[in-house]
Amino acid sequence: MFNVSREEITTGSLPKALLVLAAPLVAQNLVHVANQVVDVFWLGRLGGDEVAAVGLNFPIIGLLFTVGIGVSVGTQVVVSQRVGADALGKGRRAAVTGTAVGLLGGTVFGLIAFMFARDIMGIFAAEPHVIELAAAYLAVIAIGIPIATASDSLEAGFVGWGDARAALYINLATVIVNIVLDPFLIFGWWVFPALGVEGAATATVCGYVAGFGFAVLLALSGRDDFQFDRKDLTFSTDDAREIIDVGWPNAGQFLASQSVRVVMIAVVAIAGGAAAVAAYTIGARVASIAFIPAQGLQQAAQSVIGQNLGAGNPDRATRTTWLGVAIAAGALTVVGVFQWFIPETLTLIFVPDASGAELTYTVAYLEILAYGYWAIGASYLLMGGFNGARRTRTSLVATLCQYWAVRLPVALIGVYILQYGAESVFWAVTVSNVAAAIGLGAYYWYETNGDMNQRAVKQATASAD
Repeated sequence: MFNVSREEITTGSLPKALLVLAAPLVAQNLVHVANQVVDVFWLGRLGGDEVAAVGLNFPIIGLLFTVGIGVSVGTQVVVSQRVGADALGKGRRAAVTGTAVGLLGGTVFGLIAFMFARDIMGIFAAEPHVIELAAAYLAVIAIGIPIATASDSLEAGFVGWGDARAALYINLATVIVNIVLDPFLIFGWWVFPALGVEGAATATVCGYVAGFGFAVLLALSGRDDFQFDRKDLTFSTDDAREIIDVGWPNAGQFLASQSVRVVMIAVVAIAGGAAAVAAYTIGARVASIAFIPAQGLQQAAQSVIGQNLGAGNPDRATRTTWLGVAIAAGALTVVGVFQWFIPETLTLIFVPDASGAELTYTVAYLEILAYGYWAIGASYLLMGGFNGARRTRTSLVATLCQYWAVRLPVALIGVYILQYGAESVFWAVTVSNVAAAIGLGAYYWYETNGDMNQRAVKQATASAD
């Protein structure tokens, strides 16, 4: 059912190609977010401090995945353009090389996080007990970072090939293991010790290992023409350089956004204490679920755009982007309206005993976030349009402006000058999201009325030769 051929992507109905490819990716992203949400769900049964500890980790773990984000996008774009140009052997080789680069980069980042977990979490102005819990969680997660980044890179190879279902299956394997193990390791069910936050992290790492093992099995056993054999299992330095060249701006983009989130959490902690941090954490988790349609569409669009550029179809690439923008913005508008009406219900799902300031802050944040959901949908797809054309540096600049030129200054002015409290940070998030969507939309229209995608066709052809 959720299957689209390479020919359909480059010559068939664009809405069908985009939506059929996006459907498994939307499900995959839902599964991926469940991997994060499940920790908050179970730890919420222990108390607000445990939830806050995971919240402090949210941007730090995001920073650890920076290398994985860059390598994944680079691998997806390079593979998709080579597949569009019918250079299938070179596409498989790029997937192998991308996986190796992800493993190497993840190892470096994971070692640093493991060795300096307590020092890293000490940057937050939170209660000492929360800092200790957060450091324990981070030290365990760091062990699984190399496997997680390698798995993400291999998934990107499947998606670039046009096989989104494989990515879904890989993430299902990851999350099922995590969901099953979480309560056993957190609460000490059956013969397992009660490890609390460390148990949640251990279950997550076990999920990473299961997912990567399944990804390797799929690649070796074969799906469509995506099957590794001995001649594909080589590391190409040229491919590595190309993947890094395409992907490093996305790594920088992710680094820019996550580093600001570290500062924003510190500002939230100062303005509203642990209650506001817990609210920020719950809001981020709920929002991450709401953004799933846009994330899936962005990944699908990058593959459709990349394959069409590889096949010499620049106009189809442009139409794919605007079609995706319309779908994502519309879907997230509906999600935003739904969230605006039931913010308290959503809060109590994650922390059943939430009350007082914690409940008040969370409800306010969920309401404020809902106003800008349409803009997040549009931004994801516009960045996908640039990424698929190898214009990942544009996405980097847009993110720097969104987070550093708009979000952080608005938050700091609200808290320290206007003394509006933690809600200043909440409003800063929505204002920056809207500004990014408007700016990206105007610039994409300007560039595609020039010759951006025509130049991308030439780059894709050169890569496949």
